[in-house]
Amino acid sequence: MYLSSFLSLHTLWVTVSSVMQHYPSVWGHYDVCKTQIYTEEGKVWDYMACQPEARDMIKYVKVTLDPPDITCGDPPETFCAMGNPYMCNNECDASTQELAHPPELMFDLEGRHPSTFWQSTTWKDYPKPLHVNITLSWNKTIELTDNIVITFESGRPDQMILEKSLDYGRTWQPYQYYATDCLDAFHMDPKSVRDLSQHTVLEIICTEEYSTGYMTNSKIIHFEIKDRFAFFAGPRLHNMASLYGQLDTTKKLRDFFTVTDLRIRLLRPATGEIYVDEQHLARYFYAISDIRVYGRCKCNLHATGCKEENKRLLCECEHNTTGPDCGKCKKNYQGRPWSPGSYLPIPKGTANICIPSISSIGTNVCDNELLHCQNGGTCINNVRCQCPPAYTGILCEKLKCERDPGGCSQNSGQGAISQRPLLILTALLGAIGLCIC
Repeated sequence: MYLSSFLSLHTLWVTVSSVMQHYPSVWGHYDVCKTQIYTEEGKVWDYMACQPEARDMIKYVKVTLDPPDITCGDPPETFCAMGNPYMCNNECDASTQELAHPPELMFDLEGRHPSTFWQSTTWKDYPKPLHVNITLSWNKTIELTDNIVITFESGRPDQMILEKSLDYGRTWQPYQYYATDCLDAFHMDPKSVRDLSQHTVLEIICTEEYSTGYMTNSKIIHFEIKDRFAFFAGPRLHNMASLYGQLDTTKKLRDFFTVTDLRIRLLRPATGEIYVDEQHLARYFYAISDIRVYGRCKCNLHATGCKEENKRLLCECEHNTTGPDCGKCKKNYQGRPWSPGSYLPIPKGTANICIPSISSIGTNVCDNELLHCQNGGTCINNVRCQCPPAYTGILCEKLKCERDPGGCSQNSGQGAISQRPLLILTALLGAIGLCIC
């Protein structure tokens, strides 16, 4: 009776485990790289696509300004107040902490009063353009997951370009143009993200939505990541499976949301009028109080962890992969070409793990044609042989008792030793198309 009950419970457990393996702990979040499951062959690893959690990427950014001396305060200078551009008695002085506005104040915690911000020199050299490049570098490929948000303490610029790089700053492509007059500034018709669709989501647009002048309630500029996601996942991003499917099958779409660097090109400060008041040039400058960039380390769906090491982000690779982005197979795991993981099929995807190298036999560890598991072994997903209790080795070609100090006795299966060389020879000759008859 007890034995019957135990067997029934065991059968139930195997069935439940088999069903539950298809449901990761968080549906479709790809937060697990592998899990142990119970099958009729015993306990085995089940691999799945996985990725790190999204995080605030500003914590890991390196910022560079061009020209390097564009920050105000050296030498000290006065500038006009935001609310009243004709009250020009504010001072920027790099040698005094309370009056300094260095670049790191673009990334500090907000909520203080008065707010902290980086500030450029004023437009004292007008009509020479006041151009500033702010480059954000991660020395790591990242995938953007939320809107890029830039908060200006000054008026939002009349002209600005947001650019991206996929090769660590060697080349740049525009992400979006911003202007009070797109046609005049960039010879482009003004658009917003709402004018796009699934078919035009990759279009580079110029928007006039974020380029008003001295409006105290209008300090923020967006690059809309989530609105672009919504074309595939719905307005509230409920259908993430559809988005993941599109990212998986459309490389250009996935690359669109992938960066190593961002560059903010400030081309013309807020003027508030058609003309520039040359008598009050201290009114014109750039000031940024906050930049927000959210994303995840790109690990090619081969890792859930991403750590900072020697001031560089590195994926904690699984699936027998290695490299900063898990972009290649480990040594001795090159039995087939490296491949990124896949989001499909939903919800746990395909791991595409790297498998052990067996260069003399073939690309798979085992199969049902040439690379048979020996001595009654079972081939599991072409990745490994599930061996009977008495055998071990990649193809179950070795007796476990050979490891014992006393060797193999007749009772432990010694008689099988004489057959082993023939089995191995048969497998090797079979791989090259010959047969022992």
